[in-house]
Amino acid sequence: MKELDWSSVAGILFDKDGTLLRYDESWGPVNREAARIAAAGDDDLELRLLQAAGMDPVSGQTRADSLLAAGNAAEIAAGFVAAGSPLDAAELTRLLDALFVRATEWAVPVTNLGTFFTRLKDLGLKLGVASSDNEQSIRQTAIRFGFAEHLDFVAGYDSGHGVKPGPGMLLGFCEAVGLHPSQVAMVGDNNHDMHMGKAAGAGLKIAVLTGTGSRETLAAAADLCLDDITALEALLPLKLEA
Repeated sequence: MKELDWSSVAGILFDKDGTLLRYDESWGPVNREAARIAAAGDDDLELRLLQAAGMDPVSGQTRADSLLAAGNAAEIAAGFVAAGSPLDAAELTRLLDALFVRATEWAVPVTNLGTFFTRLKDLGLKLGVASSDNEQSIRQTAIRFGFAEHLDFVAGYDSGHGVKPGPGMLLGFCEAVGLHPSQVAMVGDNNHDMHMGKAAGAGLKIAVLTGTGSRETLAAAADLCLDDITALEALLPLKLEA
C-alpha cells in the first residue's frame, strides 16, 4: 500500500449509499420493494429477482459489487428483466427511479451528516457526491440530512457525466470546483467507486465498511480502508490554505 499524502487533498467526492448512508438499514426495504414491483405480483419471482440482483432474501444482506450494490436504476431494471420480470425495461427503470427518490424516507445516515459536512467545509475542502442513484434522490438526501448547502457538486447516473466505474463523475467534479484529480480523495463502499477513482486519476481512493464491501473485497483497489467516514477527519490537515 502506497504512502498516503493527505496534504495535497483539496476536495472529497463521496459515494452516497453505503458511504454516507448505512447500506443494509437504508436499502434493504427498498431492494425488496424494487423486486416486488418488478415481479408484478408473483411472489416466487420476487425472491428469484432479489437473489439474481445480489440480495439474500432471508438474511437481507446484499453481495458486494452486485447489481443492487453498485448498479443504477437502468442497469437494475435490465437485470430484473433478464431474470424474468415481465415488465418493459424502460418502464421498470422509470418506476425504480421514482422508488429510489422515495427511498430517502428509509435512509439511515452513518453520522450526523449536517455537522460532518460543516466541519469538512470549515477546513476549506471542496465537497461533492457522486452516486449510481439518480440526481434527484441525491439532492433529496442532502436536503433531508442538512448538508445540501455544503455541496459543490452532485452527480447521479442521469446527470450527464457517465456512470461508474467510468471516470466522468470525478472529472466533472474537478471541472466544477477547479481541482486536478490528484487533489481529490474518492470515498466509497464498493469497487465501482475505487475503479472510478483510479480511472480518473484521483489522488486517494478511500474505502469505507458501512456498505456492501469488506476489507477483503476492497483491499486490491483502495489505498486505505476505514470503518466509516468519520475516521476521515483525523487524517485531514487541520486547515487548508485559502
